Amino acid sequence: MVEKLYDFKITDEKLIERILEDDNVGINHMVLPNGAALPEHYSNSHVYMVVTRGRVTLQLDAQDEHHYPAGSIINIPYKTKMNVFNQEEDIVELFVIKAPSPKHFQG
Repeated sequence: MVEKLYDFKITDEKLIERILEDDNVGINHMVLPNGAALPEHYSNSHVYMVVTRGRVTLQLDAQDEHHYPAGSIINIPYKTKMNVFNQEEDIVELFVIKAPSPKHFQG
């Protein structure tokens, strides 16, 4: 078998899981019920958020909050201050792709 298979959980509960981290890319899967949020942090690579369910709210650096519905792909530059949360009734689900892998930025 040439390909590699990576699984992720199907749930409506709050979940933050690392699907893979190799030399090329990091991929995380997140499920955020109403009111759930990630701790404020800085992006540790070039980040691409792929929203697959609900509507995520992002507050990046000093700018106002923005809302992104399912079907959105958001590109967030390296070293951007991030606040990620779900203010909606519907569950938010997204995949976070970090390219290159954050390993390239650690020194």
